[in-house]
Amino acid sequence: MNRPPLPRGAAYAVLAALAAVVILVSTAIFIGVGGHDGQATTSTRDNHGTAEPAASGEWIGSWATSPSAAEPNTSKGYAGQSIRNVVHTSIGGTGARIQLSNLYGAQPLAVTHASLALAAAPGSPAAAPGSMRRLTFGGQPTVTIPAGRSLLSDPVRLLVPAAADLLVTTYSPTPSGPVTYHPHARQLSFMARGDRTEDTQGLGFAAKGPYWRYLTAVDVWTQESHGAVVAIGDSITDGVTSTLGANRRWTDFLAARLRTEAGAPRYGVLNEGISGNRVLLGNSGPAPVNNPSGIDRFDRDVLSRTGARVVVMELGINDILRRPQQKDPQQIVNGLRQLVARAHARGMRVVGSTLMPFEGHKGAVPGQEVTRQGVNAMIRAGGVFDDVVDFDAALRDPENPGQLLPAYDSGDHLHPSDAGYAAMARALNLETLKGQAAARL
Repeated sequence: MNRPPLPRGAAYAVLAALAAVVILVSTAIFIGVGGHDGQATTSTRDNHGTAEPAASGEWIGSWATSPSAAEPNTSKGYAGQSIRNVVHTSIGGTGARIQLSNLYGAQPLAVTHASLALAAAPGSPAAAPGSMRRLTFGGQPTVTIPAGRSLLSDPVRLLVPAAADLLVTTYSPTPSGPVTYHPHARQLSFMARGDRTEDTQGLGFAAKGPYWRYLTAVDVWTQESHGAVVAIGDSITDGVTSTLGANRRWTDFLAARLRTEAGAPRYGVLNEGISGNRVLLGNSGPAPVNNPSGIDRFDRDVLSRTGARVVVMELGINDILRRPQQKDPQQIVNGLRQLVARAHARGMRVVGSTLMPFEGHKGAVPGQEVTRQGVNAMIRAGGVFDDVVDFDAALRDPENPGQLLPAYDSGDHLHPSDAGYAAMARALNLETLKGQAAARL
């Protein structure tokens, strides 16, 4: 007899329950295996799952975001509060580690307690049974991150499913200065007063906000995946008009294709989009500037990502739209070529996109369409990227090619709807993600 499909929440609950069972089994298997410091581990309960994963594999990025700004009105940070970030994995593994950033901090950030867990349900602050893990840093439960720096946690053993929500919680007892954050998460995260880092029920996390704070990456230990795709871009890559909490950015749709389609490379997908980002110019102000240019942030946000093998580049629209407005398409393409050369120097393949239409957007002025078409013509002619994904052709209105197709328009005539983001993912030929960087362009 055919049964109706489970609702999304119920299906996730089944996934979380199964993960909890496997966690308990794997914990038993790991008893007695040496920890990260070479000392025998007698029980995961004692060390909260901290240790190098025992099985062979490699570290690959499953989730990432760009630390893009100092959060306004946080001159003292969030002293005495717990921050619980909710993030969505692209690939799974048997262990995990995180990266925290104090890039925009004006003083050292003291983290005295940190944890990682599988969410009990999509977007929930509650942890799945048996999944809470205390995080350590260099073998210590506390760490101080200097201003302008970032660091990785020690690994923990945890069965991390693909396409699942993780909870990453940090507690800082003292003022830390401006908070490093990503403002357009399209995901609600949580805050609580006091140290609620290992609160499995999530009852104290009453405050919600659409930001990610301090957390910039989650890597997993995997035998299934052998690389990651890094998507660098602007608000379109950031997914600012996608449905909140639904994971419908174009990169989420791409991750689903890579997990399910026959012959697809089993890569993690890392979203490094920043709203308003440009190729050539960042915001003005003292270093580090909010919203640095693609050229300035490329090493940090792309080349340094764990397991990164391919870059998908969607940048250039804001160079045309934002003041000072770039009118010369050659200057934009020259900037893109700089990024490609740096990726090639690391052996990374680059797939670049054409610039999508924006006629009717409130920021558009006459003459900008000429610049956009000039950039696209050079991209389509070849010699800029290893391969091209034609987002312009995929999302434009055939009857009005300067505009987005209405079904793909979020309503502001610049950013796609959920259907538009799905169309972007469909437009990418997955074969272009395979192979090596071109020897010469």
